[in-house]
Amino acid sequence: MNITHHMSAASVRGSDITQVTCFCLFFSTALDMDYKVVFTTLDTVCEDIISNMCAPSDMPYGAVATRLVTCMKEIQEHGRVLEPVVAGFISVFHHYDFDAQTPGNGYRTLVKVLQSCLFHIIHKGRYIASNCNSAFFRAEHNASEMEAYCNALCQLRALLHLAQQLLNDNVRGELYSLPHTDLSRQFVQEYSSMHKACFYGRCLGFQFSPALRPLLQTVVISMVSYGEMYGKQQPGLGMAALSLLTSAKYVIDPELRGAEFERITQNLDMHFWKSFWNLTESGLLTVGTGFSRMASSPVQVNVTLTLPPVTLHVPLAADPRLTTTVSPPVAHWGPGPVHVRLISCELREGQDSEELLSFSREDPPSISVSQLPWVQKQPLSPWLLIHFHGGGFVAQTSKSHENYLRMWSKELNVPIVSVDYSLSPEAPFPRALEECFYAYCWALQHCHLLGSTADRVCLAGDSAGGNLCITVSMKALSNGVRVPDGVMTAYPATLLTTDASPSRLLTLIDPFLPLGVLTKCVNAYAGTDWGTVHPTMGRHSVSSLRRNTAVLLSDLTQGASNWISSFLEPGRTSGPGSPTSTMRRTQSNVTLRTSPDVSAGHHRSHVGYPEGFQPLRSECQAFVSLTSCPIIRNPFVSPLLAPNNLLRGLPPVHIVASALDALLDDSVMFARKLRDMGQPVSLTVVEDLPHGFLSLSQLAKETEVASSVCVEELRKIFQQESLKCSAQRSNGTKHTCD
Repeated sequence: MNITHHMSAASVRGSDITQVTCFCLFFSTALDMDYKVVFTTLDTVCEDIISNMCAPSDMPYGAVATRLVTCMKEIQEHGRVLEPVVAGFISVFHHYDFDAQTPGNGYRTLVKVLQSCLFHIIHKGRYIASNCNSAFFRAEHNASEMEAYCNALCQLRALLHLAQQLLNDNVRGELYSLPHTDLSRQFVQEYSSMHKACFYGRCLGFQFSPALRPLLQTVVISMVSYGEMYGKQQPGLGMAALSLLTSAKYVIDPELRGAEFERITQNLDMHFWKSFWNLTESGLLTVGTGFSRMASSPVQVNVTLTLPPVTLHVPLAADPRLTTTVSPPVAHWGPGPVHVRLISCELREGQDSEELLSFSREDPPSISVSQLPWVQKQPLSPWLLIHFHGGGFVAQTSKSHENYLRMWSKELNVPIVSVDYSLSPEAPFPRALEECFYAYCWALQHCHLLGSTADRVCLAGDSAGGNLCITVSMKALSNGVRVPDGVMTAYPATLLTTDASPSRLLTLIDPFLPLGVLTKCVNAYAGTDWGTVHPTMGRHSVSSLRRNTAVLLSDLTQGASNWISSFLEPGRTSGPGSPTSTMRRTQSNVTLRTSPDVSAGHHRSHVGYPEGFQPLRSECQAFVSLTSCPIIRNPFVSPLLAPNNLLRGLPPVHIVASALDALLDDSVMFARKLRDMGQPVSLTVVEDLPHGFLSLSQLAKETEVASSVCVEELRKIFQQESLKCSAQRSNGTKHTCD
């Protein structure tokens, strides 16, 4: 089921265009509209603005009017070229869906993103046409807004041309470029040179739900502020606080923010990304995390455990009287413990036992009600949920995902074991897989300590964690041990190669998954990014954030001085690699770069764009390291490439994907592969949300609904539907249960 079916726009006719345009602007139901009406409306709006700006008037902003006329003519040209392109995609993209009831693939997404951009242009254009003669009209601001969306439209036109090449060169129904083609390398080359800053400035997050855009702005401003200070001193609390002082200029200058974000995503190394992402662990970066933890469901059990590296003897699935040995994780540095977190909304038998608490890493263990005599201990649950967190294999822990895990535990009334596997690049493949598989087998053997009989066991994870859910199930299958009763993966990464697909073209515009960052994560997991591994570096990197008060005060003083000076001396550079006046290109300079003559000397494109068209180019090319290591095609790294014999026998797989996720095609193709093999699989596609929406589940209504979709998939695996129906009937609630 695609939950977006319940939010479809009606067909568009004549005078309804204004209301429907506004409706679609805020609810992103563009694909159900007549695309011809959208392009006709765009052309009309452009003509209105051109007529108003060219007509004799007393407007005091002649130069701005000239800019707007030039901009609207460019938008008109893009629109006229793109209309037949969109028509071509609409005629064929149903061939790439999972099934007729689940419309979703990268081609649909690209058209959806394009139409979102057009709706913003139409909305802004109508405002300009209606208010340009007003005394309160902000000419410079509105011209800059329209120019930013014109630049975004130009880049989207280039992406759609690349998608056309994929469509023409691939076998019908195949979303990924074929191994023998050069399309993937061409896309990486284009990504390296194409201008991306417009998508991180004024146009930031235009494709997502409006409720998420303030959050996106906060994330991007935090990142660029932190990135400006990165490298000037050792990472620490002082740098995080100092970043707050530098953030003001990025709030008031969207162009500067976009240029700096582009620089960071293209050029900073994995050290930076781990340092920034780990701020969520320390509580220093509270982009909603503080509120989420306060608002999240309280639980009675929340304890971290350390599993010792001892050999397990696990019953064989075929004959439980026989056992097989499961060795502790050994990759890269030998046997070592595995860290997990136990979360339970209610205290259950075994969870306060001395045997379990002997594994605890805390003193005293944080089982909040074990000492309260009036709290009744619940019996063992028949269900057990084992969770692997996301974070690109390089960042985050169970603590980062605690907000929605608490809610899941309460909604499903189930104990949850979340595995804190070792992170790359210090612990590349297969260390994380070994630790997750070991934790899974340990949980099966010690389920009575975790408050469960393990009658039904489910694996759940998001992104990289979704990959681990699938590969742990494959490993259980190949080792002959019990496989879980079901797997729920949210936006999983099932193909870690750099093969191009239509949804992966979104890495050019996605603030959560830029291609440069994605390839760094993949290289780290493959072990090609760092030459040295160490068992402790990745586990407690947050400890590097602790600094003494004297250093902190010194940092704050210096930061305040630099921040004030940046306003007093706007032309002065703030240090190597920081944003300077040279990065703040004017819109006219950017427009010049669209000329084939100008761009040809800077970048020789291997993509055959239509005559007279070239996308905008960046001042400096990015370096994107293609992953050529054969390990990336290992089926336990990229399960989409697994042979059928490794996948046959997997438990039912429930995939929840986002239509605007760059990894959407990973979900669609993996679901189709399982279905074609006869394996039980379901795919749900939610709309208007970015990659990683589970971590945002309590920050917007849309993400809360998407998280509830995941809960319902888990409920199916645990076979709780009948219990839910019984409870609703006893409460007098009307509910239809299939």
